[in-house]
Amino acid sequence: MTAPTDPSDAPRPRGLVDRLVRPPLADGPFWIIQGTVLVIVALHYFLDVHPDVASGVLPSGLPVAVLVVPIGYAALRYGLPGSLGTTAWTLVLWLPDLLLPHNEGHPGDDLLNFAVIVVVAVVFGRRVETERTTQARIDSANARALAVEAGYHRLFESTRSPIVVLDEDVRVSDANPAATALFGPVTGQPLARVLGPDVDLASLSGRVLTLENGHDYRLDLVDMPFDSDERRQQLSFEDVTEERSEERRARLFARQIVDLEEDQRRRLARELHDEPLQLFLHLARRLELLAHHEGVTEKMAAELERTRNQALEAATRLRSLARDLRPPALDQLGLVPALSSLVAEIDDQGEATISLAVHGGPTRLAPEVELGAFRIVQESLRNAQRHADAHHVDVVLDFADEGLHLRVVDDGRGFDPHAAPVTGSASLGLVGMRERARLLGGIVVLRSTPGIGTVVEATLPTGARESHPAPAPAPGP
Repeated sequence: MTAPTDPSDAPRPRGLVDRLVRPPLADGPFWIIQGTVLVIVALHYFLDVHPDVASGVLPSGLPVAVLVVPIGYAALRYGLPGSLGTTAWTLVLWLPDLLLPHNEGHPGDDLLNFAVIVVVAVVFGRRVETERTTQARIDSANARALAVEAGYHRLFESTRSPIVVLDEDVRVSDANPAATALFGPVTGQPLARVLGPDVDLASLSGRVLTLENGHDYRLDLVDMPFDSDERRQQLSFEDVTEERSEERRARLFARQIVDLEEDQRRRLARELHDEPLQLFLHLARRLELLAHHEGVTEKMAAELERTRNQALEAATRLRSLARDLRPPALDQLGLVPALSSLVAEIDDQGEATISLAVHGGPTRLAPEVELGAFRIVQESLRNAQRHADAHHVDVVLDFADEGLHLRVVDDGRGFDPHAAPVTGSASLGLVGMRERARLLGGIVVLRSTPGIGTVVEATLPTGARESHPAPAPAPGP
């Protein structure tokens, strides 16, 4: 790219009024024109005073129309100010000829010719002036465009970010020093040879690529406005290695937190199942035997039975708590049986009717995907039950080639996601769902309408699938 000349110091043309009152007295050709007018006027005056000198060739003297030559040249060179100024100068010089006695100066004919000359001077001068003004504006616009392009070129050459310019054939037509240092001499090469054959130009802008130097670059593709006859695009590379490294560290930390939380859940669920739950069951059995012991009154037996039922209820709650912490069916049987058990348990509580539908071929997924999907559905059902006062909830799983799609729809009170942020445990639950999906490379979308209900949709990559199919879901109520 050739650096254009900076036109910021180019002289700007003076205004029309300024040039009318200030003729170009320092311009030599201006005085040549005025001298020519003086010679023509003097010759005309001489022939009018001595008509016998050229009576055979010019019986009426030197024609006034000859003045069109210097006046026209003044218009061409100086525009309307030149033609009018020269015409005024001519009228001043012509006054003595008009005042000659006995009609020797032909004042009638001269005045008529002068009127024609004035008209020609005005029309011709205005035409030239219009063209000069238009050209001045074009030159000014070109100067500004050149100044912009000069500034762009300085930035193009000095920026540390690699930048390449692409032509209509997606070839590199120019590269700044940073791009040359990164890719080597690439001018004239197709972009596919620079970035690889799998690069799609339409989807380049905003993408992050890891190049051969190990750095991550965010790409930005924009059209260049300088060429009207050829479409050119600028592709810039922003080094986001540090930013991506921070993001990777934050994602790794979040994944470690989730793994630690799940490990604690698993250990706590196992401890609840192995010790407190068994103690409550043993206590209930001992209370039952004690109630049937000889010598125990009916009143005492009734109290022992009530205590036994309380112990069994505590054992049931501990079992439910352990299952919420880490459902055994998830590790042993897979996602679909675990969700079937979860749906059946919530449905048995009678607060809301839950239905589960599975589409596609249910298969075992990567453990972290199954766990993330289960937690998202679990949190969605908990929000529908505790915060939305829903009467019916539909859970849909779709096993597709491109990923696992989850959909939880309730008919609860709903809310306006844009009016005010959800606070409390519901807000933390939504954040947790989004974070789990993000760590798996997926996404969670929430839509809610006041008075209608809430829809939670999630798409997760399936990851490594196991070869054996998952068991079919348990039949719903």
